[in-house]
Amino acid sequence: HVLCSSVCDPHTNLLAEQPDYIITCVVCLGFTTKFVILQFLKVQTMETQSRLPRVKKTALTLLKIPLLFLLLYIFICSLDILSSAFQLAGGKTAGEIFQKNIVLSNPVAGVMVGILVTVLVQSSSTSTSITVSFVSSGLMDVQSAIPIIMGANIGTSVTNTIVALMHAGDRDEFERAFAGATVHDCFNWLSVLLLLPLDVATGVLRHMSQAVVNTLRLSSRDKPPELLKVLTKPLTKLVIQLDKSVLTALATEDQVQMNKSLVKHWCKSAVMKVDSQLSGLLSCLVKSFTISFFVCKHLFANSSLSDLAIGLILLVCSLLVLCGCLMLLVKLLNSMLKGQVSNVINKIINTDSPPPFTWVTGYLALLAGAGMTFLVQSSSVFTSALTPLVGVGVISLERVYPLTLGSNLGTTGTALLAALASRAEKLAAATQVALCHFFFNLFGILLWYPIPATRLPIRMASALGKCAARYRWFAVLYLVLFFLLFPLVVFVLSMAGWKVLTGIGVPVIILIISVATINFLQSRRPEFLPPKLQNWNFLPVWLTSLQPMDDLITWVTLCCLHTFCCFCCIRSGKRYFSVQFLTIS
Repeated sequence: HVLCSSVCDPHTNLLAEQPDYIITCVVCLGFTTKFVILQFLKVQTMETQSRLPRVKKTALTLLKIPLLFLLLYIFICSLDILSSAFQLAGGKTAGEIFQKNIVLSNPVAGVMVGILVTVLVQSSSTSTSITVSFVSSGLMDVQSAIPIIMGANIGTSVTNTIVALMHAGDRDEFERAFAGATVHDCFNWLSVLLLLPLDVATGVLRHMSQAVVNTLRLSSRDKPPELLKVLTKPLTKLVIQLDKSVLTALATEDQVQMNKSLVKHWCKSAVMKVDSQLSGLLSCLVKSFTISFFVCKHLFANSSLSDLAIGLILLVCSLLVLCGCLMLLVKLLNSMLKGQVSNVINKIINTDSPPPFTWVTGYLALLAGAGMTFLVQSSSVFTSALTPLVGVGVISLERVYPLTLGSNLGTTGTALLAALASRAEKLAAATQVALCHFFFNLFGILLWYPIPATRLPIRMASALGKCAARYRWFAVLYLVLFFLLFPLVVFVLSMAGWKVLTGIGVPVIILIISVATINFLQSRRPEFLPPKLQNWNFLPVWLTSLQPMDDLITWVTLCCLHTFCCFCCIRSGKRYFSVQFLTIS
């Protein structure tokens, strides 16, 4: 290297004095040029090789976006079919429940009926429309319909709680998802516990809705706008189509419609005809419509199965599709929202506005939740779509809370549009019931959101999420207890009369309030309590902890698995010995 640099240096005269060095210089330069070219080609190859994974990663990311929308579309369609399945399986039972008019005069029974019917049909819109039919036909007054609307508000939150169960495979993810789902339940239950007694005592919701109806000059429309249905209906109507007028007929005891199937077998279309003999303006004015009937084009149009059988088939299939879509959605979101992308989204969604406008962020999220729910026209769909995002950690519990409250307001906007599309004779009643629903959710938001100290649903949902993550069976128990057993027991007690309901309900309520007060004082002011009540050590363990129940459930599960394995081994052993015997024979 030194020799070549000295020979090839233009400032030296060695080239002229030593011509033999020319050969050395040329060889050295040729080798150097070849080395430089090889290094350049190597660098280019390495850059190309390093660029290929990045291009591949970018292409995969771009492909994941339409796949995400496709899975979300199938997820929403499966929720719609799940709702139809529940209506087929329990719709007639729901309609018969509404016929108990004497029981529905009891507001507590009305709330429980609203919960049970909405859980059965998986649609607060359906239970609300049945209630509107009752009010407009004179079988029920608005005051009796309000508790049913409150119960429907609770029942519609069961869907996102079911969706949260699909995250049970990962403990941390399940804790976040279950907390994000149950914050809706806690808000609805707390709102009913406070606003139901207030409305029974004062009738504030009825008076306010009546004042608004009297002030407005209402005019009926032909049909409410369908935004999300325009996208999902082409697929769902190929699977199943329902005649929802049968449910309303069951509630109003229409004998002609009561024996009909909920499955729609005959569809109708209106064809406009213009008289060819007329011309000009006269042909535009004189038009005739011909209504033609044809067999509906869906999977069960020509089926002879009962409504219950079709409902159970659709229930199983839609649940399988729902679980599959949800698992794929969670995996896709986890792969897309890693590293810097996740951090950016977390900062955008979960970061508050700069002071002194920190409080504005929550209200903006509330408005966003209301707007999105109004667009998709279903609070169940919107909150169920939020649950996986909370599970993977993209949205925090504190941010999903105002989004959920906004969803409650947004679904009342859909109900108002549907009410304005009612016939003239039902318009006032439908609008008043929809306004009662709106004022109920508005008062609930005013109770449980503006002041941070009153945001009890967040703390309650967080505690439920931790409990469900530690004891997985608790989530199933919560669903069965609060959405089925508890409403059913209270409804049965209501049928027995006010005396039985009061005699059992009042001591239970006093006990719950006393335990909650003692728990609060134990954590904040234990010196205010007598020494024995400063902790719960004097009670049996099974009253203060879920661990004994968890041990029992674990033992029963292991015993069942052991019995099943032994049964399989015995069957396989018998088969083995029979094969050996035949071989020897």
